[in-house]
Amino acid sequence: MTLSFESAIQAFDPALPVAVGLSGGADSTALLVACARRWPGQVRAFHVHHGLQAAADGFEAHCRALCGRLGVPLLVSRVNARNAAGQSPEDAARQARYGAFEALLAESSDIRSIALAQHADDQVETILLALSRGAGVAGLAAMPAQWERAAVQWHRPLLAVAGPEIRRWLVEQGVQWVEDPSNSDERYTRNRIRKHLLAALEQTFAQFRDTFSRSAANAAQAAQLLEELAQMDLQSVGNPPGIKALQGLSRARQANVLRHWLRHSHATTPSAAQLAQLLDQIAACTTCGHRIHLKTGRGYIQRNGDVLDWYN
Repeated sequence: MTLSFESAIQAFDPALPVAVGLSGGADSTALLVACARRWPGQVRAFHVHHGLQAAADGFEAHCRALCGRLGVPLLVSRVNARNAAGQSPEDAARQARYGAFEALLAESSDIRSIALAQHADDQVETILLALSRGAGVAGLAAMPAQWERAAVQWHRPLLAVAGPEIRRWLVEQGVQWVEDPSNSDERYTRNRIRKHLLAALEQTFAQFRDTFSRSAANAAQAAQLLEELAQMDLQSVGNPPGIKALQGLSRARQANVLRHWLRHSHATTPSAAQLAQLLDQIAACTTCGHRIHLKTGRGYIQRNGDVLDWYN
């Protein structure tokens, strides 16, 4: 159920002190202003200078001026967020941003929570991106509202608030924000979704934010169940997995436990085609001489006696 901005802030109950990720845009500006008013002296701001466009210096200047007016300490991290070959610009910027946040947290040992300003429209965009890529339930679960990392609680308190509602609140409060010029660049998939698909959804399904949110919650629950099943199955088949033990599972459970093993033991993820080929080879592995050597994720899976090993 979508909430008003005020209701979402009232429901937000982080451990203090709390740091707010501040880009200077409307969403993070509103979150910082509301948090600073509610918990004076208990709020910090983290700003990441991505260095990707000329306007970045203006974003930082806005953040410094805003934090000065609010009496909120500001920490700034400058990063190189340019994408590597084969990496999307959005993913490169996201990874650089989270890495910078973690470095800033290391400098601020008193911070117990960090708040990020993604909202309901961002969640819908994430789900649509996941659908466009053929994601499973973990991808369709989209962004969690809360999680823990490195003993710090991370929060997205605005996930149930529509984007236009946040801007309405800022206008009522007379608070200025900066517009990122890249938000109108339709070379980025998110911007095309925002401009074309969200408008169509608004006209066709008035409650689309609520229904997409419920679907994401259902997918998150299913993903948790698959994770728990994978943990139990990995205990059964062993680490590294035994071939005969794998053959005793259904193909779906084999796929689930192998993805889990590769992700958690080797920090890699197979493509759908790679995983299908591996499952075919496991099914065909009925003799001692059957050889398995397949490209999988960033490395190779190879038969080693009665088990599967992964090599980088």
